[in-house]
Amino acid sequence: MRHSSLSSFLDRQQGSAGDGLLSLVLAEDDVELTSTLAHQLKCGFRHVVLLAPDGVQIAAELEEKVHIVRHDVFAEGALVAAVNQVIAALPGTWLHYCHNAEYLFFPFCETRTVREMLAFHAEERRDAMLTYVVDLYAGDLGAAPNAVSITDAWLDRSGYYALARQDPGNEWQPKERQLDFFGGLRWRFEEHIPFGKRRIDRISLFKAKPGVMLLPDFTLSEPEMNTYSCQWHHNLTAAVCSFRTAKALRTNPGSRHAIPTFRWPNSVPFTWQSQQLMDLGLMEPGQWF
Repeated sequence: MRHSSLSSFLDRQQGSAGDGLLSLVLAEDDVELTSTLAHQLKCGFRHVVLLAPDGVQIAAELEEKVHIVRHDVFAEGALVAAVNQVIAALPGTWLHYCHNAEYLFFPFCETRTVREMLAFHAEERRDAMLTYVVDLYAGDLGAAPNAVSITDAWLDRSGYYALARQDPGNEWQPKERQLDFFGGLRWRFEEHIPFGKRRIDRISLFKAKPGVMLLPDFTLSEPEMNTYSCQWHHNLTAAVCSFRTAKALRTNPGSRHAIPTFRWPNSVPFTWQSQQLMDLGLMEPGQWF
């Protein structure tokens, strides 16, 4: 299903997707594009929307399951602008956004759907979910020069930390129940990462609401939607397992030759199972069992 623009897709969805689940995938290239789209469909999203330039091709079996939207993916802030366009057009929709070669994992996702998880989350009066971006990387860069391999994927089992998120509007005091999270490749190779891009937290799963906007730092304009838990107990969190940083470090001429391998003593193979991420503390089931 192809659409000439995001506006044309949204016009067709008016009144029909307000109670739905939508995954927005922005693809700057075709690296693991098919596996990303298939993963989003398996999660249970009602609509999977691919934002891509002209000429992109996906697997034939996905053609009728994915909305393909022609989009200028290289424009400044292309993903944030697209998310805000969806928010404005489809209030009430639960929305997830990511790039290709990124995969959403949530607790018990092997046996439960994203709809089941969000139904529970909404019962806890939560309209947004913190997601940690967990860096994946190929174990053998000789076999996978772009650092992307779903059959030889590794991640860091330690080296993650959080700092208080300071409020410049309140004398730089810590914000309530908000933290900046760090770790993974952006921590280990921080000399190659711009300061403003070192955080690994995103609010990438939330309910569209009138007046709410996604900000360039992947937080939302409503402060409560950026919190990691409610005031009384821990809430669910999820993870976006992503090859994006590894691929960028291998593509950038300034870092490509400085990194012979991403593996270190705290690297472990990624099992593609939610239990591993929970065991490592990279996502939280909260009260959902």
